[in-house]
This record gives sequence, C-alpha cells and structure tokens, in this order.
Amino acid sequence: MQAAPVDKPRILVLASGSGTNLQALIESTRERDYPGEIVAVGSNRPQSFALERAAQAGIETFTVDHTRFESREAFDAELRRQMEGYQPDLVVLAGFMRILTPELVRAFQGRMLNVHPSLLPKYRGLNTHQRAIEAGDLVHGVSVHFVTEDLDGGPVIARAEVEVRPDDSPETLAERVLQQEHILYPIVVRWFCEGRLQLAGQDRILFDGQPMPTVMTLPAS
Repeated sequence: MQAAPVDKPRILVLASGSGTNLQALIESTRERDYPGEIVAVGSNRPQSFALERAAQAGIETFTVDHTRFESREAFDAELRRQMEGYQPDLVVLAGFMRILTPELVRAFQGRMLNVHPSLLPKYRGLNTHQRAIEAGDLVHGVSVHFVTEDLDGGPVIARAEVEVRPDDSPETLAERVLQQEHILYPIVVRWFCEGRLQLAGQDRILFDGQPMPTVMTLPAS
C-alpha cells in the first residue's frame, strides 16, 4: 500500500510594500522539492503590490487596513483572527511595516521569522543603510531572525554580509543588501519547513536538534 502524501508546512506571509522578498519566496516554493507552501499573503495596505504578486501566483490574499483601527491592539486582534483562519505553521514577515503587539507575537512564538537589513544586533529599526555608511562600516548586510517581543531583537539564525564601497549611497547599498535578502530568506524558510530550526525559550536556537553554536553567515559580496 502506498503511503499517503504528507502535507507541506503552511506558510503565511505578511508584507506592506512591493513584495520583492515575497516574490523570491514564491519562486523558491514553486521548486518541486521545496518543503513548504505559501497558503496566504496578508497586508496592512490595500494597495500593496505584494497582494498583486500573490494574486498572480494564485495565492489567497487578505487585507487588514491599519488606518481603520483606533489602536494597535485592535488592529492586531483583527490581524491575528485573519491569520489564524489559515492555520499557518510558519509566519514570514517580508517587509511588514508594523510593530506587532506582544500578544500577537506570543500567539506565534517560535514560528514567526523576520528579515532585517542590517547585521543584527547592529542597527535595529529604520534607516539602517544610512547609519552603516555614517558609522564608516566596511561590512553591512542582512539578518534573518526569530521574532520575539523585543523589536528586531529576536535570536539571529543567519546573516549575509555585503561590502560597503567607498562610493556607496544608502540607495546603492540597499540594492545590494536586498539581493542578499532574496537569497538568504528562502534558505532559512526552507530550514524551518524541513524541521531543522526550533526556538527553545526566548533566545536559544536549535538546529538539527542541537544548540546552534554561532550565527550562520554568508561572506561579504
């Protein structure tokens, strides 16, 4: 008797902008052997092009417009309700420009990832490329981390480094960092869907069942 097929982990992506990281994830998950499936894409902005990318790929979409809510808590409560309707095994933040309440983060603890354009713990928050240039950094980059209640402070899983060139502007540096995001994020999402990644407590990462000794880093490009 042939074994029944095993359902792939269900991925839900949240995005606010153009959705280039979403597009990289869509293309990766369409590979025959990719171990996860994007089941829905949500946004806080009705005009987000990420929603159009998802629709073109035949993926369900939903919008929770943050401007229609009087408080962050009310917005997050409705967002959580919509998210839970898709029963995600993994939530992927791909340029989702909202600070999530602790209640929402705890609801998806250990199964929510974020990509941040700096070598965390450096430069949490915004304007990371400008800050790296002003600091005279020779190396900048991108980090993928588990989301915790500490903004951009969850344990880092992997980084990709990018050389800062003498003639870089924030825009040129951002473009090269984004290219690395498109490579790194699908890799980490794959690891999670394969069951290789686990968040133990608030700050300890297990990889293949063992404590991850160091952050995995792709060298400067």
